[in-house]
Amino acid sequence: EVTIEVIKTQGDKILDVSLSKIGDKGLFTKEIELALLNNKVDLAVHSMKDLPSVLEPGLCIGAVLSRENPQDVLLSRHAGGFAELPRGARVGTSSLRRIAQIKASRPDLIIVDLRGNVDTRIRKMQKEGLDAIVLAYAGVKRLGYEDLITEILPCDLLLPAVGQGAIGVEIRAGDNETAGILALIDHEPTRLGVLAERSFLRTLEGGCQIPIGALAEITGEGLNLSGIVASLDGTVKYQGALQGKPEEAEEIGLSLANQLLSRGAGQVLTEIRRLGDKK
Repeated sequence: EVTIEVIKTQGDKILDVSLSKIGDKGLFTKEIELALLNNKVDLAVHSMKDLPSVLEPGLCIGAVLSRENPQDVLLSRHAGGFAELPRGARVGTSSLRRIAQIKASRPDLIIVDLRGNVDTRIRKMQKEGLDAIVLAYAGVKRLGYEDLITEILPCDLLLPAVGQGAIGVEIRAGDNETAGILALIDHEPTRLGVLAERSFLRTLEGGCQIPIGALAEITGEGLNLSGIVASLDGTVKYQGALQGKPEEAEEIGLSLANQLLSRGAGQVLTEIRRLGDKK
């Protein structure tokens, strides 16, 4: 028998301020993790994209479920997809990762800050006269709004957030009983892919409000990791890909991050953090 405890986080409560202005460390997880550490709950369910790349001491990932399509999608009031959006179209999103990559491809588009859950964002698109909004496919599908999708955006246009589309279960380290139960639902290919992405993010010292994207996929040839670091205006991009053995997921993420840093990505990240400190 399972009892569900619904815990509101800071990110759930603050909806009138851009995410980039209120910080991102544990924004959607801190209160839940505190309940776990204080033995008020035995496990915590997260969207892996919201989970900080460095966990709180005493906690660990007990399982990662099979991943939904990790891509972003466009919901548009116009016929055609992203390329067909009219010049100067107003596109709603609050993600710096999405903003940077959108601007890299379409600097003519006007970005409008958009917060709230999927239902709220769809209503705002209609109410505020936005031309389009960009959301995660997984969230749109889970709420049954697939028929509203105009285009599933290709990864060479918009690389997803680290862990996007994956659900993770966090537990207390050393809770072997719960870990044993969760092993039954753990999906190893997803877990290893997300591990590589999180290693990439952690090495770059990034969070969900830094323009960093990554996606790892396991095929017959091994684990393939793609990653990107972009400036806020999309004019500077560092991206790359690396392949290796799935069991070396963490090392692959570390190596790809270091490759981008050696090419100058660190300068972009330093500038973004400097601008963030001024807010």
